[in-house]
Amino acid sequence: MVSTRALGAAGPRVFSGVQPTGHLTLGNYLGAMRRWAEVDQHRGDAVFCVVDLHALTVEHDPARVRRLSRQAATLMLAVGLDPQRCTVFVQSHVDEHARLSYLMECTATDGEMRRMIQYREKAARVTARGGSVRLSLLTYPALMAADILAYGTQEVPVGADQAQHVELARDLAVRFNQRYGPTFVVPKATLPGVAARVMDLQDPTSKMGKSEQTRAAGIVYLLDEPDVVRKKVLRAVTDGGSAVAYEPAERPGVANLLSVLAACTGGDPEGLAGSYGSYGALKEDTAEAVVEVLRPVRERHAALAADTGYVDGVLRDGAERARSMARPRVDAAYRAVGLLA
Repeated sequence: MVSTRALGAAGPRVFSGVQPTGHLTLGNYLGAMRRWAEVDQHRGDAVFCVVDLHALTVEHDPARVRRLSRQAATLMLAVGLDPQRCTVFVQSHVDEHARLSYLMECTATDGEMRRMIQYREKAARVTARGGSVRLSLLTYPALMAADILAYGTQEVPVGADQAQHVELARDLAVRFNQRYGPTFVVPKATLPGVAARVMDLQDPTSKMGKSEQTRAAGIVYLLDEPDVVRKKVLRAVTDGGSAVAYEPAERPGVANLLSVLAACTGGDPEGLAGSYGSYGALKEDTAEAVVEVLRPVRERHAALAADTGYVDGVLRDGAERARSMARPRVDAAYRAVGLLA
C-alpha cells in the first residue's frame, strides 16, 4: 500500500501492542500485525508498542523477556511498520504506563478483574502446574487500560480474545470521567475480518498462541524456515468427511486451513472450499501460501537484526514521541484524582 500520510497526521489515534511472552506466530501476523502495517499506520496517528510489562505477570526468565522484546520490536518493523508514519516503542521505556496503571486499579473493581475470561483461563493453567498466581495477572487489564487511555486512543485493533479488555478500558474511561471530570477519550475495539483468530494446526479448537510451547507442532512462527512451515501445515489436523467444506463449528480443522489460505491469498474461505477435491491439495496450497506470505518478513527481519543501531534508534525516538503524547494526559489524570502537581 502506498501512502503519503505523515507521522502524526489527522485521523483516528490507534493503539495496539504485542506481548514478548513467546515467539510471534502466523496468528499474530494475520490477525493483527499485517493490518497494522497495511491499514492502520496509513489512516491515522498510530502507536504500536511491545508491551513488555505484561510479560512479568507470569513466571519468566529475564534474559528471555529482553531477547523476545527486541525480537518483537524488530518483527514489528519487518512486517512493514514505518517509524516515519507511526510510533514504535517498548512499553517499559515510557513511565506513564505504570503511573496511569495505578489510577486504573483505583478506578476498577475486584469483581471486574475477576470476571476477565483470560484471567480465569491463565490462572487455572498456572494452578494446574502447581504454580502461584501473581497479583499482576489479576490486575493486568488495568495496565492494558492505561496503555490505551494514556494516548487518547480512539481505536484499538485487537483479536476477538482481547475485545473484553477493551470494553473494560471503555468502562474505566467513562467512570473516571464521570467521577473526576473529562480526562480520557473513550476508545473502541476494531476487529479484523478473515483469519481474525488463527487456530492451532494440531488443535483447531484452540487459538494459535505464541506461549503454548507444548503444542509447537501446531504453531507456525514468523521466523520458521520454509521447510518447517510446510511440514507443520501438511501435518495439520483435518476432520471427517469426504468433501472440503467451510464449516467452522462441525469441521474446525478444515475451516482453519481455508481461513489461513484466504487470509494469505485475499480469497474467501467458503469460495475456496469449492476449489478443492481433497485435503491434500488444500494443505499443499496453504503451505505454499504461508511460506510466500512470511518470506519477505523473514528476509526483512534478518536485515534489521544485523543493524541493531537502527532498531535501537527507532525505539529510542519512539519512546520520546510516546512520552510526549502520554505525559500531559497522565499528569491531568493525577491532578483530576486529587494528587498534588
